[in-house]
Amino acid sequence: MSRGPQGSLGDSLAAQADRLSHCVHCGFCLPACPTYVRLGDEADSPRGRLHLMGAVAEGRLDAGSDAFQRHIDRCLGCRACEPVCPSGVEYGLLLERAREAAARARKPPLAARLLLGLVARPRAFAHWMRMSRLLRWTRLPTLLARILPGGRTTSGVRLALGMLAASISTGRFLRGAPPSGPGGTAERRSPPTRAPADAPPARSKGRAAILTGCVQDQLFRRVNAATRRVLEMNGWEVTEVGSQGCCGALHAHAGALPLATRLAKRNLEAFRREDPDRIVANAAGCGAAMRGYPHLVEGAGTEWAEVSGWFSRRVRDVTELLADEGATPVVGGELRLRVAYDPPCHLLHGQGVAEPPLTVLRSIPGVEVVELAGGEECCGGAGIYGLTHPELGGWIGGDKVAAVLDSKVDALVTGNPGCAMQIGAGLKMAGSSIRVVHPVEFLDESYRRAGFYDRRVRPTRGRRRSV
Repeated sequence: MSRGPQGSLGDSLAAQADRLSHCVHCGFCLPACPTYVRLGDEADSPRGRLHLMGAVAEGRLDAGSDAFQRHIDRCLGCRACEPVCPSGVEYGLLLERAREAAARARKPPLAARLLLGLVARPRAFAHWMRMSRLLRWTRLPTLLARILPGGRTTSGVRLALGMLAASISTGRFLRGAPPSGPGGTAERRSPPTRAPADAPPARSKGRAAILTGCVQDQLFRRVNAATRRVLEMNGWEVTEVGSQGCCGALHAHAGALPLATRLAKRNLEAFRREDPDRIVANAAGCGAAMRGYPHLVEGAGTEWAEVSGWFSRRVRDVTELLADEGATPVVGGELRLRVAYDPPCHLLHGQGVAEPPLTVLRSIPGVEVVELAGGEECCGGAGIYGLTHPELGGWIGGDKVAAVLDSKVDALVTGNPGCAMQIGAGLKMAGSSIRVVHPVEFLDESYRRAGFYDRRVRPTRGRRRSV
């Protein structure tokens, strides 16, 4: 078996022998796997990939082999296999170790390495994102995503432009301009009514700290701002956490575990200094990654084990703080919109959060929530999967977009930036005017319509200001 600078390429998997042994090869995971359903190849199923991992761990297969590289690389990492597994196989964790072994055996594509390195460097990433926001402001990405041909040479560029276009602000849409055109509700509605209620009293539920993230902070800063306002309106004291950064999810999914661990340790130190009651994620992938920090720092010592355990126990998706364990969010003003909810994989499968986002949406007067066909299946984004696997990712994403178009909604709601950009890009390339919106954006606009912010908190770039 081939050797690398840090020993056997199967070491990362060999250390997981006990977790690998939990798979009993029952096949319950097969119909839940998007790649197996479409390709019909046993090696492209969770069961088949676990068999390949076991072979590498036991030294029967080289991590650099074509079979291991191809089938491990094709996995979306959506973790839809985990909830249906009767043996409780921790597939997401094992996939990360498998990709670490694969990356050490063969260097990943240069574009992927550059992107992961860029995201891990805050200043360089912020500069790149400033240029991206400038390009987004020109509205050229929207135009090019619609008119560029969909051939092999342009599909990646077209998708990237569509993803950037899909990150544009939803403020104007939410403020009373329902879409018209292909896929949208054509009829114009009267402006939503303004609720006469006073702002609710501020009753403190505890201190919450928000992970601002990397892509979320740079392209979806409005969601971070809305998250702060909504939490404060529902009785949470939001505290700032300096020195935080990228959660490391993209790096862990790609097998760059040393870099993901370094990013995790930075966040553990930053949030520990503030000692909040809850650590809030408004990006599903980030929430799942942060809940998995104890696995990332395995072997780093007792101190890291303790702080990562403290951290992961406090991580919550923002919708959990608003509508979990029988709680309901403060009711605001009316929004007359028909929406479909698409659950992000790493929220539904990775964290087991299903009902809170729907409870948040249904609490808003006037919002009609319709079921999305195949909503539990991955959108094909999966981090950078849509860009690195344009054909298979496009196939899976195309099915999702078709379901959204068939639903005849005004907006699609999802709680992850990658999903928002992947599905939003597909809608733009299809010429649809359906917008993709985060759940807290709806609730935030509902509170604005009710006049709550006029009396308590004025929405100004996410910073609290008394009026």
